[in-house]
Amino acid sequence: MNHSLGIIIESLVAVLLVLTIGYCMLLNARLKRLKADEQSLKATIGELITATEIAERAIGGLKHTVRDVNENLGNQLASAERMAEHLKTQLAEGENVVRRLSKIAIAARPASAPEPAPVTARVSPAKAVAAAAQAFSDRRRSDGLAA
Repeated sequence: MNHSLGIIIESLVAVLLVLTIGYCMLLNARLKRLKADEQSLKATIGELITATEIAERAIGGLKHTVRDVNENLGNQLASAERMAEHLKTQLAEGENVVRRLSKIAIAARPASAPEPAPVTARVSPAKAVAAAAQAFSDRRRSDGLAA
């Protein structure tokens, strides 16, 4: 019995060794796949690092561009505001000239001409200038004088 018990134990150990070897082979295959995945993961991480560096450089360039555009836009806005003020003063001066020309045209009309009906609507500056120019040319033709 002693002898058969030893063979049974030895057989059991042999079976367990075979199972251990089979399990080690399975683990080895899994480790190989894991190593292969590790290499692809390292490659992916390297690509991500490269893409991140490129993106950081692009963001830096965009910040520089935005700063330049903001500076130029600020300068252009200031210039536009100055131009608007200049145009506003020029318009005011033009309206003064139109008023003076209208007064000259009214004063230059012959006394026999009927008084124009009072205008309830405001006359546009362009029409006032045209009327003043017409009155000036009519006066010049009739009197031979320049106003």
